[in-house]
Amino acid sequence: MATMLESRLQTKPRSSPNGRETSLWSSGFGMKLEAVTPFLGKYRPFVGRCCQTCTPKSWESLFHRSIRDLGFCNVILVKEENTRFRGWLVRRLCYFLWSLEQHIPPCQDAPQKIVESTGVQNLLSGRVPGGAGEGQVPDLMKKEVQRILGHIQAPPCPFLVRLFSWALLRFLNCVFLNVQLHKGQMKMVHKAAQAGSPPVLLSTHKTLLDGILLPFVLLSQGLGVLRVAWDSGVCSPALRASCLIRLCPMSHRALLRKLGALFLPSEANLSLDSSEGLLARAVVQAVIEQLLVSGQPLLIFLEEPPGTLGPRLSALGQAWLGFVVRAVQVGIIRDALLVPVAVTYDVVPDAPCDIYHASVLLRLWTGALAVLQSLCNHLGCSCWICSRVYLVQPFSLQEYTISARSCWGSRQTLEQLLQPFVLGQCTAVPDTEKEQEWTPITGPLLALKEEDQLLVRRLSHHVLSASVASSAMMSTAIMATLLLFKHQKGVFLSQLLGEFSWLTEEILLRGFDVGFSGQLRSLLQHTLSLLQAHVALLRIHQGDLLVMPRPGPGLAHLARLSAELLPVFLSEAVGACAVRGLLVGRVPSQGPWELQGIELLGQNELYRQILLLMHLLPQDLLLLQPCQSSYCYCQEVLDRLIQCGLLVAEETPGSRAACDTRVTAIEQKAAVETEWGLY
Repeated sequence: MATMLESRLQTKPRSSPNGRETSLWSSGFGMKLEAVTPFLGKYRPFVGRCCQTCTPKSWESLFHRSIRDLGFCNVILVKEENTRFRGWLVRRLCYFLWSLEQHIPPCQDAPQKIVESTGVQNLLSGRVPGGAGEGQVPDLMKKEVQRILGHIQAPPCPFLVRLFSWALLRFLNCVFLNVQLHKGQMKMVHKAAQAGSPPVLLSTHKTLLDGILLPFVLLSQGLGVLRVAWDSGVCSPALRASCLIRLCPMSHRALLRKLGALFLPSEANLSLDSSEGLLARAVVQAVIEQLLVSGQPLLIFLEEPPGTLGPRLSALGQAWLGFVVRAVQVGIIRDALLVPVAVTYDVVPDAPCDIYHASVLLRLWTGALAVLQSLCNHLGCSCWICSRVYLVQPFSLQEYTISARSCWGSRQTLEQLLQPFVLGQCTAVPDTEKEQEWTPITGPLLALKEEDQLLVRRLSHHVLSASVASSAMMSTAIMATLLLFKHQKGVFLSQLLGEFSWLTEEILLRGFDVGFSGQLRSLLQHTLSLLQAHVALLRIHQGDLLVMPRPGPGLAHLARLSAELLPVFLSEAVGACAVRGLLVGRVPSQGPWELQGIELLGQNELYRQILLLMHLLPQDLLLLQPCQSSYCYCQEVLDRLIQCGLLVAEETPGSRAACDTRVTAIEQKAAVETEWGLY
């Protein structure tokens, strides 16, 4: 990345009216910085393995050790070698020739197959309640099926797909420094798709650009045209009636459908006894079944867009996932391969903050214009955005379903769990998984059985947790965290180099990957250039530079960037809150909050405090995998607190050492109590 960045800095100098400050950005800070030991050579974790507890067969069969060594590729770097032709003219038309060579499989007679599907035919023939036998004319229902089908999808147009890919490739190369994809992860997806099961990609949602970038990336890697499940409310009536839309010969939904988009009709959210809702859900189910049978990849966003008020887990994404689960359960397809996906950016190209906090929803054209405006601001700058796409190891939906249902059979009821606690026979907080819902249940999900609804919810949490854990931590998030929480009054650039390296090592040691590489000096220059609107550089007489965040809206922007590091240090944050909650009653309320010596905390009371915090915090924040026990998470929190030096394990006098596993008859009757010392 450093080589590419230096070459672009030479070709595109930046001009600005702020003379002195601009010279600091463009001259590489105008100072010699001390070399720091490279951190990336020490340890680089390979993230993206599926859950060994829930899907052990997929964990073994779809992975090989050699995959780790394949490295990354830049998917927007298209050269003469990426085409079948060679020559002077090919080097200038390589983008256009590359788009023509992309394989787009034809879609034949899909509407007719959908109308002839079992679910739709049962409604047309009146064999189910709410069908044509309930007083409706079959011909009218067939026209209604065609109308709903036209709202959901359209056959992808190869010409538009190739034209859009060519235009998007040129645009991305003007704005992005690189879009990195691990070749080993892509090899896992190709290997899994060769088994015959259709891939279903379940992604996080950082920006509206994800729905355009991910199909382009997977098309360039030979996975075909990706069908994207978009939100059906992407355009308000006001925008639909505006002059801009009237002048466009093709509406935005029709254009997206020609590019492979899917929209959930509004009738699908009607009540279960509504005939319109039954018909709409049957048509959507038939569409999903036809896509899966034909082997076309499907993309579903399980996360709400950033800035959306409410839960993090998308109700619409769970509804689409419910259609996939039902298609596997009724035997339309034997199995489906679920692929968690994570997309990260140096700077998220998205709408301004005032749009997010408006009372109206963020619509497609409003958000798209804001994204384009944000991206175009980088065209004349010396900084380019870096992005990284992570594809987690695929796993079998059938295998996960069997494993999940086998665990449910041994679960105790809520009454059995709470009865000893209420009667005073147990003083520990019961190990109960929170079943309260943080996301509204839509009509398509209500149409499933209660068992299937629970399966979809747990599967959604499981996949979203895997996607977040596999997300790369970008350099801007690390820089924003240091400036906002540790050096809000400013820090010298030479000191910032060492602390940036230290925080990166802490992230790598916790099993998270970072989305950058290269020389530390060039990396720091690139990061500060991306944040130059929110960070000020001041030259002082000692020859060093003072880096400090700008007051005002810049602090809010740094706070949003630093929130990306929350999954890395979430266990330490929960543990620190639990320890502070236990010490509140021991520390005097007046005066400074500090410890008077060593405080001993019992292991059981720490467990209890952490469990209470887990019940108070929303599932969308913790994102615990459903297969993980609450007490296992408590032990993980304690291990993290010991690792960072906040707690020290001590044995009570006369007790056996914790590492001694021998059990005698006398020791079985004696309870060994471990104390935790807080320094």
